[in-house]
Amino acid sequence: MRALLVVNPAATTTSARTRDVLIHALASEMKLEAVTTEYRGHARDLGRQAAESKDVELVVALGGDGTVNEVVNGLLHNGPDPDRLPGLAVVPGGSTNVFARALGLPNDPVEATGALLDALREGRERTVGLGLTAGVPGSEDDGVPARWFTFNAGLGFDAGVVGRVEQQREQGKRSTHSLYLRQAMRQFFGEPHRRQGTISLERPGADPVTSLVLSIVCNTSPWTYLGNRPVYASPKASFDTGLDVLGLSRMSTTAVARYGTQLLTSSPDRGPHGKHALSLHDLTDFTLHSKVPLPLQMDGDHLGLRTSVAFTGVRRALRVIV
Repeated sequence: MRALLVVNPAATTTSARTRDVLIHALASEMKLEAVTTEYRGHARDLGRQAAESKDVELVVALGGDGTVNEVVNGLLHNGPDPDRLPGLAVVPGGSTNVFARALGLPNDPVEATGALLDALREGRERTVGLGLTAGVPGSEDDGVPARWFTFNAGLGFDAGVVGRVEQQREQGKRSTHSLYLRQAMRQFFGEPHRRQGTISLERPGADPVTSLVLSIVCNTSPWTYLGNRPVYASPKASFDTGLDVLGLSRMSTTAVARYGTQLLTSSPDRGPHGKHALSLHDLTDFTLHSKVPLPLQMDGDHLGLRTSVAFTGVRRALRVIV
């Protein structure tokens, strides 16, 4: 088997020595070409090259969720075709690794590499659904390129938190769960629309849902992790169904305390719920509009401000080794 290993040298939980060990372990089982990313978007370019190659059978992403997202967008640049495109394998190297853990892989990169090699020997794989976003024709975001996401996206509050964390990381701060929590508090107190939301959700065959302050789109469950604790925004979300949405129409201090507690104590059986919480399951197509530009994030990557985003849940989009 010929495989391409995409290595993010800035992965937060692996050292250069650990990465060398992992590379040697993988190279012992396959014909491996290892490439270290050198710029933002490089992993996407490598994924696209692998998809257009005639002899690469597998792409292994060694890094965090951002690296995985770039590789996936490269692999699916010309659309999904699980039977033709190379498969994807993930060795987690980031601070959270939601996609890898949602697939059932160990969070430790060494253990995950061992699990990956076992899966290859035993021929274990699955085809997962993914989320796809695009600009809405006729809107201010018409013409925005389509982009895939693997586990979640968000328009509004949570994307604002992601943007704040990215700013802190650019200033040299480490990506930690406490950093996310601090930035979430700052985003809350600086949120001008937390009592009257600007987001509306439109979908075929249903009345629009308006005045949302927060909108989280999930392609799998859990939504994220705090250390080893899974957090379930949409417990029914699955790689085998469409997209799920959690929306909140109010973020007063009382509402945040209630729904924040529900998130922290959520389980596979129950997520946030209540008068101001909207939960939708297994959606194929819908659009989020905002009266004002709001931040957008996908797989923990801040993508700037948007007013309209079209979402599609694409089933059986990518073959992954598990």
